[in-house]
Amino acid sequence: MSETHRTKQARDRWNWFWEWANPVKFMSLSGKALPWVAAICALTLIPGLVWGFFFTPAAENFGSSVKIIYVHVPTAMMAINIWVMMLVASLIWIVRRHHVSALAAKAAALIGVTMTLAALITGAVWGEPMWGTYWAWDPRLTSFLILFLFYLGYMALWGAIDNPDTAADLTAVLCIVGSAFALLSRYAVNFWNQGLHQGASLSMDQQENVSDVYWQPLVLTLVGTSALFVLLLLIRTRTEVRKRRTHALETRERMADV
Repeated sequence: MSETHRTKQARDRWNWFWEWANPVKFMSLSGKALPWVAAICALTLIPGLVWGFFFTPAAENFGSSVKIIYVHVPTAMMAINIWVMMLVASLIWIVRRHHVSALAAKAAALIGVTMTLAALITGAVWGEPMWGTYWAWDPRLTSFLILFLFYLGYMALWGAIDNPDTAADLTAVLCIVGSAFALLSRYAVNFWNQGLHQGASLSMDQQENVSDVYWQPLVLTLVGTSALFVLLLLIRTRTEVRKRRTHALETRERMADV
C-alpha cells in the first residue's frame, strides 16, 4: 500500500469523525445509531443487573450488601468518565468552534450529575454497614462530592447565560478547572493511603480485583451503563440541536420584525 493511499485512508477516517460535528449529519447519523445503542444497552444492562442481584452469593465480610456494586461501581466510573468526555467536547469547542461538541457537553452534564448523585447515595448506603457511618471526609469521597458540585455549577452556568456561544465558552473553562477533581476522584486512593474507601473493584492486581463470580456480571453492567449513557447522550444532544435551531429561527424572526 502506497504512502499516499494510507494518508488518504487516514484522512477519510478523520473526516468521518468530524462529520458528527455537522448538525445535519449528526442528526442523521445519531438517528441511525440510536436503535443499535438501545439494543446493546438492553442486552447487557438488564442481564447484568439480574445476574448480579439474584444469582451471585453473599460475600464474606460484606454479606448481601456487596451486590450494591452493580449500581455503585458503574455509576461512579461513569460520573468521572462523563466529565472527561465533557472536557474533550469543551476543548473541541474552544479549538474548532463546532457547536455540536458544545451541545454534547451540555447534554452530558445532566446525565453526569445523575450518575454522580447515584454513586454518592449508593456509596453512603453501602458505607453504613461497612464503616459504621454514611459519610466520612475520605479523600476520594470528598473529591467526588466536589465533582458533584462542579456538575451543578456547570449546569447553572449554562442556564444563567442567554448567549449560547458565551455560555459554551465559560462552561468550557469551568470544565477544564473541574477536571482536576475528576482525576482526584479516580486516583485519590493512589495519592493518599489514609481513608475508608477501599481500592478499585476492577484492577489488574489480582489481590484487589473482585472475585470472578462478581466480576463477570459487573463487566456486563459496566458495558450496559456505558451504552445507557451513549443512548441518553444522543437523545439529549439531538434535543439540544433542535432547541438551538428553534432559538436561531426565533432570533431571525425578531430581527426581521425590527
